[in-house]
Amino acid sequence: MTNEMNYQIVTNNPTVKDDYEEVIFVEGGFGDVLLKVRDLVHSGFELINHPLGASSRMFFSPYRSIAIREKSQGKHDIHVETIENSIENYNKHTSMKKADMANSEDYALIDSELLKSSLHEFERIYN
Repeated sequence: MTNEMNYQIVTNNPTVKDDYEEVIFVEGGFGDVLLKVRDLVHSGFELINHPLGASSRMFFSPYRSIAIREKSQGKHDIHVETIENSIENYNKHTSMKKADMANSEDYALIDSELLKSSLHEFERIYN
């Protein structure tokens, strides 16, 4: 899929890695993707979609894809606060239960569809 809106995708989902051009692939789990996005947000990127999934069940997905882009101007504290709070919430919810690897193919598909929907909405708003 081509990227005309100048975004990058941080993901650990192999399906997303194969389907998009501008991918920062993370070897690791959902939490590792959040940490990579946090580092990028602190270095000058902003979030396009929310770091956490559409429901609490998605906390247990082994995959997560987050779209980001370079800041258009100024500092966006809301993006720093959002990613930091997302990491805290993720750690709180997954401290007692780990990723659901038995349904990993389904989670990969859901993650891919959520990303597709987010990018479609982003392109609709900014195009």
